[in-house]
Amino acid sequence: MSPEPPRWSEHEEELCEIFRLLADRGRMRIVLHLRATGELAVSELAAAAGLSKTACSQQLRLLRGARLVHRRREGRNAYYSLFDEHVAELVDLVRRHLEEDRG
Repeated sequence: MSPEPPRWSEHEEELCEIFRLLADRGRMRIVLHLRATGELAVSELAAAAGLSKTACSQQLRLLRGARLVHRRREGRNAYYSLFDEHVAELVDLVRRHLEEDRG
């Protein structure tokens, strides 16, 4: 009898997609800036991440599709924040792992 797969195996594809999205430097900069600031307009986020507004918007679309960021509209402006505390925790966990390793 083969061992039962881990409980989370049903989410394997989604997990791979999340980490694939976060493996891009531009998208990671976006996530890190949102972690640090809470919420930014697209133009502010593009400048902070060193991306054009168009490139930033494209990356935000991908992150939003994966529920990593949330968009709030106010008139013609769009403001982005991390989707929820789980995304912030993921970033913090990896950061702590890296800091421990360098101990």
